Formats: sequence, C-alpha cells, structure tokens
Amino acid sequence: MADRFILELKEVSKHFPVRSFRRFGQVVHAMDEVSFRLKEGEVLALVGESGSGKTTTASIIARLYPQTSGKFVFEGKEIDPGRSGKRNLAYRKKVQMIFQDPFSSLNPTHTIFQILSRPYVIHGDAAGKKGLRSRVQVLLESVGLEPPAQFIDKFPHELSGGQRQRVNIARTFSVEPLVILADEPTSMLDVSIRMSIMNMMLEYRETRNVSTVYITHDLAGARYMSDRIAVMYAGMIMEIGPTEHVIGQAFHPYTKLLRSAAPAPEKGLKRQKLVTHGDIPSLIDPPSGCRFHPRCPFKMEECSKRIPDWKEVDAGHFARCFL
Repeated sequence: MADRFILELKEVSKHFPVRSFRRFGQVVHAMDEVSFRLKEGEVLALVGESGSGKTTTASIIARLYPQTSGKFVFEGKEIDPGRSGKRNLAYRKKVQMIFQDPFSSLNPTHTIFQILSRPYVIHGDAAGKKGLRSRVQVLLESVGLEPPAQFIDKFPHELSGGQRQRVNIARTFSVEPLVILADEPTSMLDVSIRMSIMNMMLEYRETRNVSTVYITHDLAGARYMSDRIAVMYAGMIMEIGPTEHVIGQAFHPYTKLLRSAAPAPEKGLKRQKLVTHGDIPSLIDPPSGCRFHPRCPFKMEECSKRIPDWKEVDAGHFARCFL
C-alpha cells in the first residue's frame, strides 16, 4: 500500500519584520523555502544548531504563526494561513505541540487537574467534574505519574522538572492528536530521565500510529527517535533522508560538521573533526547562494552565486549541495 502523507510543507518561508528604526523595512529570514512531507506514523527529526529555524517550522505547523509564503497541506487539504475560529480549533486538536521548557509552559496558578482537564473542556469532551477527574487520573497513569492521586491536586511548582514534562506530554496526549510537534522535549531534563521520556513517546507512537516532528540539536537523540532526519541551517533544509543514511552516509558538509562534533567514544579521543571558518550568518542579511558557503571548507565559486538544487544522492536521501 502506498505511503499516506498526513502533512506537507511546500517551499514554506517565514519572515519576521525587524522592529528597529535603524533597520526599518528589513526582515529576519527565519525560514526559507522549507519543503518536506510527513507520513502517517512516522517520526521526522529536525536537526540543527540554535537559530536554524527548527522551532519556527514547528510553530508554522502548529499555526502559532501564519507562513509568509508557500503552501501548507494537512490531510490532503491546503490550510489557509488566515483561518481562525472553530476550523482552527478542530485543527489544533489534531496537531499538538510539546514545548521545550517544562517550567514556563504550565500555568503556576492552576492545579494539575485544572491543567489537564482544560483540553477536554475546550474541545467539548467534558463529562461532568467526576468524569473529568477519572479521565485525568487515567491520563496521569499513561505518562507514568502514579499513583495519580498523589499528583492530581498539586501545583506545578510542587513537581520535579521530569514530572512537569510528563504533565506537558499528558496534556498533548489528552486530545489524541494525529501529529505531535516535540520541541526538544528532553533538553532541559536530567540525563537519567531523558530515555524514559523518549521511550514513552515512542510507545505512544506505536500504539496510536501518531506522526511526530521531533526537534533536537542532538544527533544521537535524533537517531534513536526518528525514521528520517532533516538537517536545517540558517532557515533552510540542507539534507533530508532516512536516519541511518543521513548519519552513516552524510553528504552535505554541514551534516558532516554536526556528525563530527557528536561524541563517539568507540572511535577514541583522536576522532578527526571537520574544520570550519567564519561566523554563523545573519538571518537579516543572509549570504547569497548556499547559506553554509561562508563557513564551508569545500566551498567553490558557484556556491556563493546561487542556491543549490535538490539532488537525490540515494533512495529517498536528498541534499542541497554542488559537490
């Protein structure tokens, strides 16, 4: 049976106006011509350093911002960037986001019951206070917060960071979304509990066939979580393909840079690293041609003149490079 794509971005760009008198009329190129498709039940990892456009991409999918240009298709229908009201509410039930910071993403004045019952009320799934309490308890058990009676009436400040993030994830699970946007969900947690959170998300994906966009700067985490990886740099995707292909047979110099910087104990302390020069480019005035060419050790004259076309270097493995 052919793969069914639940969402697709077609050359989507997002430019934010610079709020400065000295730079009046200029924009920040947070995303430029980003294109990819997400299959049902697939985990796609967006990998790149801070400022590469990963979170902006997730925010566009979550409809927190309208795109500046390009098309966004969900369940085979193009989504109007200006849509609002009930249509937007129905969409947001299907597409949920797990935020990075477990401390600021929960209302400190609400109990865990109030936080987790709110999605049911908003989306019309409430069944009376007694029924809501029972559903919230089941929800807490599903994310490993047991016994639920120990957590349900507490406030966020009474929980640890890992417990708060489990509440965040429970809030996402509550409406049974079709797509989850996970914005570095373990980056602010202790190493000891990261694996349990990642395994919980993978188990939910297996049981519900939910699709996931997993945002991270950690290649090892991306490898563990994802079926495919898209590597972003300065607002553009540089390489995309099956996880093992992208990591094991990296083609784009920026992907190679990320891979060389990742720890590899099995290769010893003398592992060779890719050497780059120059600074990360300004997204207000991005470089011409390939965004990575000012830092690329393999740059050619053509690299500064135009953006490389996509080239399929292996089955389903694409890179934006002249090499």
